[in-house]
Amino acid sequence: MDIRSIQSKEFALGARAYREARRQAAAARLGGSLSRRQFLKTAGTMMLGSALAPSLLKPALVSSQSAGTPLPIPGGTPVLGGGFHLFGPGAIDPVDAEPISINDFNGSVGIAFISGNVTRTNTVTHEVRTLPFLSADMRFMKGVFRGTDGKMHNGAFAFI
Repeated sequence: MDIRSIQSKEFALGARAYREARRQAAAARLGGSLSRRQFLKTAGTMMLGSALAPSLLKPALVSSQSAGTPLPIPGGTPVLGGGFHLFGPGAIDPVDAEPISINDFNGSVGIAFISGNVTRTNTVTHEVRTLPFLSADMRFMKGVFRGTDGKMHNGAFAFI
């Protein structure tokens, strides 16, 4: 026998003794019956919990405009009627169109128009098809912006 096997056996025996002592202590604490005080304390806790639980489980309304919400750029691509506050790829809007979709922004911006092929596999029939995708517009913005609360905030955003 080496020292490792002796140490593991000692550890296993110690752990077994510890679990047995905890089990006996728990059994001694519970006893066979509850006192009136323990019963009333448990019943009161259960009633309070059942009264509070429904209010804790209700969904809360979330505002779409929080303090750190950025302001969008005014307007947008004329192709979509200006309803979306961004400009599209070079085929839709001019090549030099604004890549940022946040007003009052100072930071780094990255934009990529990715084209290629994607492989789609039907999980039922196991049919594999190769499909093209053209000009997937992916952007990131990281920097300082003025929020709807008028204060400056740091943030990072991605548009995929």
